[in-house]
Amino acid sequence: MKFYFNSKNASKETTHLITAASSEKEKVNFLSVCKDTKKMLQSHPLSKDYKAGLGEVLSLTNETHKVVVFGLGDQKDLTSEKLRRNFAKVLKPLLKKNLMIDVDSFSKKHKGQKGLEILLEALMLSDYSFSKYKSKDKKDKKKESSMHILSDKLTPAKFKSSLERIEAISSSVHVCRDFVNEAPNVLHSEEYAKLIEKDVKENLKGCGVKVKILKKSEIKKEKMNLFLSVNAGSAYEPRLVHLTYTPKKANKKTKHVAVVGKGITFDTGGYSLKPSGSMIGMKFDMGGSATLYGAFRSAVLQKSKNKITCVLAMTDNAVNSLATMPDSIVKGRNGKTVEILNTDAEGRLILADALDYTCDLKPDEIIDAATLTGACLVAFGIEVCALLGNDQKMMNNLLKSAKEADEYLWQLPLIDEYRDQMKSKIADLKNIGKARMAGTATAAAFLENFIKNDISWSHLDIAGVCDSQVHLPYCPTNGASGVMVRTVSHYLMS
Repeated sequence: MKFYFNSKNASKETTHLITAASSEKEKVNFLSVCKDTKKMLQSHPLSKDYKAGLGEVLSLTNETHKVVVFGLGDQKDLTSEKLRRNFAKVLKPLLKKNLMIDVDSFSKKHKGQKGLEILLEALMLSDYSFSKYKSKDKKDKKKESSMHILSDKLTPAKFKSSLERIEAISSSVHVCRDFVNEAPNVLHSEEYAKLIEKDVKENLKGCGVKVKILKKSEIKKEKMNLFLSVNAGSAYEPRLVHLTYTPKKANKKTKHVAVVGKGITFDTGGYSLKPSGSMIGMKFDMGGSATLYGAFRSAVLQKSKNKITCVLAMTDNAVNSLATMPDSIVKGRNGKTVEILNTDAEGRLILADALDYTCDLKPDEIIDAATLTGACLVAFGIEVCALLGNDQKMMNNLLKSAKEADEYLWQLPLIDEYRDQMKSKIADLKNIGKARMAGTATAAAFLENFIKNDISWSHLDIAGVCDSQVHLPYCPTNGASGVMVRTVSHYLMS
């Protein structure tokens, strides 16, 4: 879709004019449309029964184009997320049409650039499908559509800056979705690392990003034995992708934030084998790495003033005669020994070594993300992401970023009793706590052992929100959601 601002050709090219109406005290007010269109709306018989409730659509046709009126309900009740969701509902069926949108008509609360960005975000996030493996008719060539933004209150410069910002965020959400949706026989660890490197070279060229990819021999030299224990049964080598973004005006006072993602490209459970029904969808187990790469990419494209390191640990968790057995004891990169009682609790093992490696880079803060525990779904369902960590100020700022992005993030406690559960009788640590109890928190308590140098750390368990966000109209009804890319991106920009 091509975007235009106050284009003179809008009326000639446009098939649909989108405008708004509000409803206050049962009086419908058609907002900010040209006089002729407003007269047509006010006099049309169908308008008499139109209440302008939030998301209520009225479609009428005049001599030049079709008018779609979008109901806002009472303005005092209108939040940015309500607006975003209802924009998505209205615009999804019109994505392949040529549209003209009067943004001055959308809400007194969310006017100007904010209203425009909510609109663009709803549109761009909705405009996604993963269909590369669908058989297509060669004759089925889709004509590119256009969107003409009309406003007397915005300038071309403000329109351009908003468009570039939302394109940076939305394209990065789509990259995250593409990686998570990819088939595991295609996206194994070696290929995944290549695709990340390719995207950096093609889309982040000249942005100040350096790429370093550690292969198995280099991972061995780093003594990442916990990471290697998960890879032991795989047909593919592990990969540790290390990306560094340095802003142009960086100095000694520049804040350094690191993000560390779990990239299990497929999880069988290892010898602690998953039931066959639970194995379907385990290609999503690399969602943490895709989410944080998306957030990193978005922040880089927006020229964040912070230095950002992105570390992604990649392998699958497979079973063969060399795979790690339950009851094994393995020494981590930081020297602590871990009793591996369940090989299906593998994500925390690769993250443990990746976190220790990242701590040696001495960032000010670390955020890790992983589809880590089924317990997170028991606690929060598919709608909410869990947050735990060691620095309340940092977590408060992440919660603020989630609120700004209109994504659900909720803090869970990290207490000494959970830490005690992760102590082993025959090693320093064990990789699981008590069965069916506080699994999300005890997993975080395990990871905390690999944070050093007094670094502020926050952990995001995205197990529930990574896919199938059916309640969000701007997300696909099934498959990867890209949820939390916007939250972490916002944090990296702050």
